[in-house]
Amino acid sequence: MVTVNALSEVAALMGDPARASMLQLLMDGRAHTASDLAHAAGVTAQTASGHLARMVEANLLAARAQGRNRLYRLASGEVAHAIESLMALAGERAQPASKTAAWRRDPDLRFCRTCYDHLAGQVGMAVTDSLTQHGHLEPKGPRDWSLTDSGALFCQRLGVDLDGARRAGTRHFARQCLDWSERRPHISGALGAAIADTFFKKGWAERLRRGRTVRLTDSGRRALGSHFGASV
Repeated sequence: MVTVNALSEVAALMGDPARASMLQLLMDGRAHTASDLAHAAGVTAQTASGHLARMVEANLLAARAQGRNRLYRLASGEVAHAIESLMALAGERAQPASKTAAWRRDPDLRFCRTCYDHLAGQVGMAVTDSLTQHGHLEPKGPRDWSLTDSGALFCQRLGVDLDGARRAGTRHFARQCLDWSERRPHISGALGAAIADTFFKKGWAERLRRGRTVRLTDSGRRALGSHFGASV
């Protein structure tokens, strides 16, 4: 069982404004240099180095050397899941999604974005809603999804790498991740990442050079309609 001290230490690490800014940048699923993260947090390189070292030690971040640079990324999908949930809780809790500050702030970001390595926003929710409405995905406890036999067949026909997702080791296969702009759970975990990868490989979606925003292509809009019976 997690101790109170361990919980408070992790919460304090994530709650510092500079560190929160770094974590939010890393939600794009990419690795970033210390200088990029220092700029995002508005702190000096020396201060950023101290913050990053503490987050690596706490297993919030993973680091690797590349030439003279040291690159940082989120340590796991569970860290991303926690950040996305906190972002949702940080909004106007009693208001419907269409009236929250998160909903108004950036229409492109709330339309389609990466949440670490899976799709979120309106597009991510459209995919999740389609899978649940067609009986391909069912809730499994309070935090996970279960892929049904029809869902497995659907994913295989779509070209989703289910075998790779199932070989993801200790990672959750299909996780419910609270979407911070839609206020409902979208699909994450190894299956969510495999579905997002299918969208990118088929040219249905494109990552922008910087940030979390994802562009849904014309073929992606058609695929949502033809494969998922959804429109956004």
